[in-house]
Amino acid sequence: MAVPSHTTSYYAASANDKNFRPALDEHINADVCVIGSGYTGMSTALHLAESGFKVVVLEASRIGFGASGRNGGQIVHSYSRDIDFIEKHYGKETGTEMGKMAFEGGNIIRRFVDQYNIDCDLKEGGIFAACNNKQLHEMEEKKALWEAHGHKQLEMLSADSIQQYIGTSRYEGGLLDKSGGHFHPLNLVLGEAAAFESLGGVIYESSEVTKVDESTHAKDGKAKVHTCNGSVTADFVVVAGNAYLDGLIPKLEQKAMPCGTQVITTAPLSKAQQQELLPQDNCVEDCNYLLDYFRLSGDGRLIYGGGVTYGAREPEKIESLIVPNMLKTFPQLKGVKVDYAWTGNFLLTLMRLPQFGRIGSNIYYAQGYSGHGVTSSHLAGKVLSDAIQGQAERYDVFAGLPQYPFPGGRTFRIPYTAMGAWYYTMRDKLGI
Repeated sequence: MAVPSHTTSYYAASANDKNFRPALDEHINADVCVIGSGYTGMSTALHLAESGFKVVVLEASRIGFGASGRNGGQIVHSYSRDIDFIEKHYGKETGTEMGKMAFEGGNIIRRFVDQYNIDCDLKEGGIFAACNNKQLHEMEEKKALWEAHGHKQLEMLSADSIQQYIGTSRYEGGLLDKSGGHFHPLNLVLGEAAAFESLGGVIYESSEVTKVDESTHAKDGKAKVHTCNGSVTADFVVVAGNAYLDGLIPKLEQKAMPCGTQVITTAPLSKAQQQELLPQDNCVEDCNYLLDYFRLSGDGRLIYGGGVTYGAREPEKIESLIVPNMLKTFPQLKGVKVDYAWTGNFLLTLMRLPQFGRIGSNIYYAQGYSGHGVTSSHLAGKVLSDAIQGQAERYDVFAGLPQYPFPGGRTFRIPYTAMGAWYYTMRDKLGI
């Protein structure tokens, strides 16, 4: 059998663990079967293994093959829609409860890294960069909002002071989050997988799930997960495929849309260049709707990403989409060599909030972080683990959020969403 490969990314080329786990070729039993080995799946599996559960993880390709191994690698707190939006639309109690969890995902990442000695180039500090005065005012409001929910490690930056952190005159100021940070995303999930295996967990790669049977027997209440050459019978199943379910559970896919984002990585920069671009070695994302994000890698490359393609369409020339934005921010990089360029899918929901829920009594799912999944997915793993252990209060806060299908179904969701993105992009450009 041919061993599946990762995308041609910088992360895959610099992965700490390139070993392949064998495919499932037998019929086995477990307490919990997790479908997908990204952040949601591995956070869930590791939390459960820490509590003594026998857990099996099934991965259709390679560990971290999807967004978890391809993203910008930034610790950004809260959700794609912030706490004030949640409170306004779903009530103060829901906003308060989600506010209590909004900053937990980053702490989970740091605990995993510290406890299991995960080598993933973790560095501290993140910046939200404002491209105009309207966005700067929004960052002042974000600071007040987050501080009201207990997050105090924030500092406003003026147009002058932000240049101490970012070597460009592009920004009108920004918000420094001292508890933000950045890391090598694929090495993080590979380290989590190794930690899970050290506790007795088992991961099967190249084991695409073909069918999930809900519990049909009142006597044992178990679910059965099928692959081409084997199966797992389990008390609980966690569906964590996110944008890569590929038709497995249509009722989940109808409620969200895969979208692509593009990333490039330069050749290694000199120490002087690194110091000029990001002298404090923080990660950055701007405040546009279709935002840019960038940081330095552990070996001194600039990783720069942005843009969205709706419906997970593969763009023909990634560099042509991203390099102009990079040069707008850092014109001093004109002529720099791009060593890697790739795209990857995240899952967008209509309300841009995660979707948690149950199918039957013992199949759980979490998906749709809408481009804000690094911390939210790690939180999801903890909340899923707690729910399976009978502490479902926090899980039910997420599960209580309404889950709407995109208008027009599969045929029209892409053009409708693209039209909305165009509208917000024009607002960004006009500063309104």
